[in-house]
Amino acid sequence: MTLSDRRILLIIGGGIAAYKCLDLIRRLRERGAKVRCVMTAAAQQFVTQLAVGALSADHVFTELFDRQDEHDVRHIRLSREADLIVVAPATADLMAKMANGHADDLASTVLMATDKPVLIAPAMNPRMWNHAATMRNRATLEADGIAFVGPGRGEMAESGEAGEGRMAEPLEIVAAVESLLDERPKPLAGRHVVVTSGPTHEPIDPVRYIANRSSGKQGHAIAAALARLGADVTLVSGPVTIADPRGVRTVHVETARQMLAAVEAALPADAAIFVAAVADWRMADAAGEKIKKVAGEGPPALQMVENPDILATIGHAARRPPFVVGFAAETQDLDGNARAKLARKGADLIVANDVSHGSGIGPAGVMGGDRNRVRIVTHDGIEDWPEMTKADVAERLASLIATRLTGI
Repeated sequence: MTLSDRRILLIIGGGIAAYKCLDLIRRLRERGAKVRCVMTAAAQQFVTQLAVGALSADHVFTELFDRQDEHDVRHIRLSREADLIVVAPATADLMAKMANGHADDLASTVLMATDKPVLIAPAMNPRMWNHAATMRNRATLEADGIAFVGPGRGEMAESGEAGEGRMAEPLEIVAAVESLLDERPKPLAGRHVVVTSGPTHEPIDPVRYIANRSSGKQGHAIAAALARLGADVTLVSGPVTIADPRGVRTVHVETARQMLAAVEAALPADAAIFVAAVADWRMADAAGEKIKKVAGEGPPALQMVENPDILATIGHAARRPPFVVGFAAETQDLDGNARAKLARKGADLIVANDVSHGSGIGPAGVMGGDRNRVRIVTHDGIEDWPEMTKADVAERLASLIATRLTGI
């Protein structure tokens, strides 16, 4: 969605993660948002007013009282003029002030005076994040209706420690902003949808595995699009390097058998969307130690067995969701293979794409890339969609699923 002319008040807290706000401002403005910034005294130790003002193209507010403008009750004006307030980084101190109603500077006073939605992106040392006081404050803020994005796990810039407490990346925050300001109807409210995404990894030995080139981008985008339409989404994800979609319950798995178990545990559901590229085979017995190369003996024989067919298992299950969607990545006879899969696996719809001749591999291809061209195969026929971004495919497919489930 566009943020055209939406007014975002960004409160920058004091922490090394404040540097990310410079990119956040740019990302919001390139989507059309108008960004106005408030900086705490501590934030000014990490980034300058000059940099923040240059990127926001607006005055940067730092003081509760300004002798040059005494008539301006700025905490009231700033809090009311915004469509949304974002606090990033939200330090332990700022969270404590918000949770306990302290208002002793411009930032905390603005937050006390607002009646607009508030989104916070916590950032602090892992021990501070997991401290009992911070957890109490988090619970209070969530109960008050404050939205959270992050924190994530990773290495802390200031201490070298690793753990939960890393501020969400700018694009994650932008996605959260877009979600909060999305005023579109929620036709899937109250509906539970299960989505699988990414590859599976089937171990050969402790260091090698059988896999495929799936990035998870399409499955994750579909899960996010369904959540934006109000669905309660359970995403079962194989090993990927992309972030979990916001507003989605994500279950991480490695193997096909783990993925099937997670899907079955998530039932019942109103719909199940099987996007994951599940490995067809696995080792009959994975080696407990690394298989060593022995000179002159050649490669070892790998005895393989068939993995469970997750789509067919759920498509024919007693607890089958009312609407089941499968994906088919094919290198030949796209329509014929997709029709056969539709009938054989008990699906209502197959999303088929052509990954032949290597065009489906890598950053410019379907598997790993950001664009896709699909055909929608149902018992009524085939609809050919034009090439578009995976995000656009996800939006269009989510809308189709909402229509099928609700009849509107």
